[in-house]
Amino acid sequence: MPRRTDRRISETVTAYGHQNILATHRTTFEITRRSKLTRRGDCIVAVRADKALVDLNSNFKKAARNERAKILITIEANGLRETIQAYGNPKLTLTNKTDMVIRKSNFICDRTLAIRANKAAKDFSRKLIQKLQNPNQKVLIILTIEHGGPAGN
Repeated sequence: MPRRTDRRISETVTAYGHQNILATHRTTFEITRRSKLTRRGDCIVAVRADKALVDLNSNFKKAARNERAKILITIEANGLRETIQAYGNPKLTLTNKTDMVIRKSNFICDRTLAIRANKAAKDFSRKLIQKLQNPNQKVLIILTIEHGGPAGN
């Protein structure tokens, strides 16, 4: 029997660090277009992103809305890398104009990129977080969807 190969769809987002990045939130992490960040934004790991959910390619959005979509989020800064595994869902709207939130829970709103993540902000390497606390640090975020089933919903 022939082996089915997984399809992959990727998006690349460029963002920057910020001196107020704490990355201590227990259930989410966020990438935002906003440039200002207070210390209350403890889930934010990158600011000044060049894309928000609304800007993602329509093929990427369609694939993310498949309940079998595995979404890998790779965050890289100055040679340090963190990869998070999460999942898509047919209820994702992917319409927010400023933010992308990845959640450990199943909660979905217009800011949600993925659910059931295996890491939240507090789980990130502290060495990476130190890099992300530099406002001049360029951050590369690669969003990759893998799934073997038909493009869905």
